Amino acid sequence: MLSTEKIIKEWVKMSQYDLKTAGAMLETGRYLYVTFMCQQSVEKILKAVYIYKKNELPPRTHNLAYLADVLEIALLDTEKRLLYQLNQFYLESRYPNERIQLAKAVSKRKGQMYLNQTQKVWKCLKQNLP
Repeated sequence: MLSTEKIIKEWVKMSQYDLKTAGAMLETGRYLYVTFMCQQSVEKILKAVYIYKKNELPPRTHNLAYLADVLEIALLDTEKRLLYQLNQFYLESRYPNERIQLAKAVSKRKGQMYLNQTQKVWKCLKQNLP
């Protein structure tokens, strides 16, 4: 059985991996997947914080704003807006018709913007861990 500390480290490690993958997707021109991996990275760091603060497994949700609210994490309005935006990329990216439309809406510039914003929010969220 893994200790709580090791479980948290694993969530953080997976979150970092996803953030690096977002960067790799940007370099290869897969801009929709930049946003998806950004969402995954933020979800996992939030779940690490959840385990740390609540000492229990996180709920099975992908809703970033919900997780941040439950954890009572103080975020700037721009950071909250990012969580809501990234939520859409997770939910809609699983369905073919929406995925195609969404992919057309994510340009290189937008992908870079989401990655930059996610990196900033990630650092902020990481500060909630020891």
